[in-house]
Amino acid sequence: MSLQTLEETRVDVGERLRAIRKLRRVTLKTVADRAGLSESFLSQVERGRANASVASLKRIAVALGVNVADLFEPNGSTSRPRVLRREGRPALAFGTLGRKFMLTPRPLEHLQVIVGELDAGGSTGDEPYTHGDSEELLVVLAGIVSLQLGSQIFELSTGDSIDYRSSTPHRLTNIGGNLAEVMWIISPPSY
Repeated sequence: MSLQTLEETRVDVGERLRAIRKLRRVTLKTVADRAGLSESFLSQVERGRANASVASLKRIAVALGVNVADLFEPNGSTSRPRVLRREGRPALAFGTLGRKFMLTPRPLEHLQVIVGELDAGGSTGDEPYTHGDSEELLVVLAGIVSLQLGSQIFELSTGDSIDYRSSTPHRLTNIGGNLAEVMWIISPPSY
């Protein structure tokens, strides 16, 4: 392999980190907090002024919901489909009595799929929230939930779905007596 070819295939990990973070529309602080690193260190890594250890790269990848290998893929390309097993889903506790699982771990540019579980009485938080201005589709996989969307309230049951803009303040609550499972499909990604 010639030196020129080697240079062309070289990947700037810091640049990839920044690109993935921006695709995910998360702040430097959010990723640093999730990874247990300082914001200034992560900024230096993104700018190529500091090198991260393998352990730090693993924590950053988990915080971004990607595999470490994705940090070394030029232009986010992958040559093979990848299976994400249920037990391998990146998880994040959220709201009250809730968990979110990322189903799209690679930095897809146009689509993000998240599964959420809410225990009985659980919610996405005390206040409605927004994120970006994406198209969002909520599908109820199991249970009964109440979706506050702006000033409107929608009661949804297993199999129901609703679409809205992620810029509309929204809050989801499990109003049933059992675990509720929902899926958010968001385009473009805004988490």
